[in-house]
Amino acid sequence: MTQTLKGLSRRALLQRATAASATFVVGTGFLAAPDAAWAIETTALKPETMATLVQMARDIYPHDQIGDEHYVTAVKGYDTTEAAEGIEAGIAKLNAAAQAAGHDSYLGMGWERDRVDVLRGMEDDPFFQQIRGGLVTGLYNNKAVWPIFGYEGESFSKGGYIDRGFNDINWI
Repeated sequence: MTQTLKGLSRRALLQRATAASATFVVGTGFLAAPDAAWAIETTALKPETMATLVQMARDIYPHDQIGDEHYVTAVKGYDTTEAAEGIEAGIAKLNAAAQAAGHDSYLGMGWERDRVDVLRGMEDDPFFQQIRGGLVTGLYNNKAVWPIFGYEGESFSKGGYIDRGFNDINWI
């Protein structure tokens, strides 16, 4: 028996997930990674918009050691009815800039360098600034990524940093 999730059968999901060129599996109302154990259900944004936001977040603050699921968490707050119209319009502008550069869409741009060039052209756009600014707290204030960077969290409750590695500057 084939189960369906809002119009996408299990078979179709697996076919999309195994496609060699697939970055994300986009279905009706959800987005999943074909190479990882995460998925997100969208409520106000189109799944393609959320996939583009995730890629945009990764291109603005690239960290190879951080999985997409953390970038998804950082941009999930934009999936609201209040923000949807502005986000959809911003992603449409981003896709238009990618098309002007000769690509189908922002997600269709295979090279990170090309995507970053498109983002640089939008640096002064309020949409870009909104996403960039939101990522500062959305990504770096996520306690799940702190261990990846070697950050142990606040130190006041533990007596401060002086006796807890303040002089360990082996990262320089």
